[in-house]
Amino acid sequence: MERAIALAWNGWGRVHPNPMVGAVILKAGDVLGEGFHPEFGGPHAEVVALRAAGADAQGATMVVSLEPCRHHGKTPPCTAAIRAAGVERVVYAAADPNPQAGGGAAELFATGVAIDRVPMENAVLRQNAAFFHGWRNTGRPFVALKLATSIDGRIADYTGRARWLSGEPAREWVQWLRAGFDAIAVGGRTARSDDPALTVRGSLEPRTPPRRIVFDRNGDITGAHKLLGTARDISVTVIAERGPGGHLVEEYEEAGVAVTLAADLREGLEALASEGVRSILVEGGGRLAARLLGEELVDRFYWVQCPLFLGDSAVPAFAGLPSELLEQVFRWTVAERRALGDDTLLVVDRE
Repeated sequence: MERAIALAWNGWGRVHPNPMVGAVILKAGDVLGEGFHPEFGGPHAEVVALRAAGADAQGATMVVSLEPCRHHGKTPPCTAAIRAAGVERVVYAAADPNPQAGGGAAELFATGVAIDRVPMENAVLRQNAAFFHGWRNTGRPFVALKLATSIDGRIADYTGRARWLSGEPAREWVQWLRAGFDAIAVGGRTARSDDPALTVRGSLEPRTPPRRIVFDRNGDITGAHKLLGTARDISVTVIAERGPGGHLVEEYEEAGVAVTLAADLREGLEALASEGVRSILVEGGGRLAARLLGEELVDRFYWVQCPLFLGDSAVPAFAGLPSELLEQVFRWTVAERRALGDDTLLVVDRE
């Protein structure tokens, strides 16, 4: 199962909104075939693994990270392929929350296939966090916050410069991370001070380029910034609590920038969800991060900790975050810890 889950990661950035899934086919302790879901609309992991195993799949065991689907969507049901191949036993870790696709394990069991479920559901839920979030009917996208900070929790020095806190391995990882989200967002201050492009520039090309979002209360990003200058190539949406000035409305329209008025962050996120944004990666700045955390709108936090100190006058990572009593504070769940070159990655989930 660990191998199946590891294989599933190969679908990152290419299969969403579908989940990442991996499968391994075994017989007498030997691996006969393995596969992963490589592309949205393409064959599922089970079918890829069955093709690799060929006729040897007869009487074998299939280990798959997510319950095999039972419906006919962009591809035929995996349950039918499993039965046709003569697989004797299926082992899976997590049930499919989609009411149309889910229930494949019960269907296979009813037709004589042995079914086992191993206690590794949490690993699959964390791997496909945005997919499972989408079936919880929260009304908003899965929100991940990513910040690179100094050891003392600063995102820029006292002059406001943030390039580069992190090293090259961490920056390459960020490009990979971006590829798996529907949208990438920053706050208005960050858009003005850092002038980010918010594009994916790594070796992994996402199936669809993430939308670029700016949360800016006044909606006054100007055309001198990269985001507006490239809006006709990759869409840009400004979420504003107050409408932009008259001169900017025309500038936005000419640049192809969409403006959404929202009373608060939650309403802005709900508006994005209604437009098909299922997951969003927020990359700063400190004020936006604090507002999202304070309003309990962050589902996952990617923290890149860099081995340096910037001091009290540097820009704080969570400016204005409400204070909590220790006995009342919420404790997040650690999902991952690892090194990114000289930097350290910590991933924590709210649930």
